[in-house]
Amino acid sequence: MNKVHVKTGDTVLVLSGKDKGKKGSVLAVSPKEGKVIVEKVNMVSKHVKPRRMGEPGGIIKAEGAMYASKVQIICPRCKKPTRVGHKIYEDGTKGRICKKCGEAL
Repeated sequence: MNKVHVKTGDTVLVLSGKDKGKKGSVLAVSPKEGKVIVEKVNMVSKHVKPRRMGEPGGIIKAEGAMYASKVQIICPRCKKPTRVGHKIYEDGTKGRICKKCGEAL
């Protein structure tokens, strides 16, 4: 199984592509594909067919998946984009830390 450095709910900064520089919250993570879905980023047009009587169809905007390597996590304490470090605490648990300020993510 592949590992991804971000989790659902993290605030991230987009590093490359048409939405470079945008910030958003991670809605979903797919470790198998190595992709993430970020709120209000990589919007794609999706054609929807009406399923029931009276239900409208048409073209809707939805967030598309993007590679996890294109995003960098933003530390909640220092508010800077940072890499994720790992630390093993005294009680044996492992946690993610900010590489810039050392705060737990």
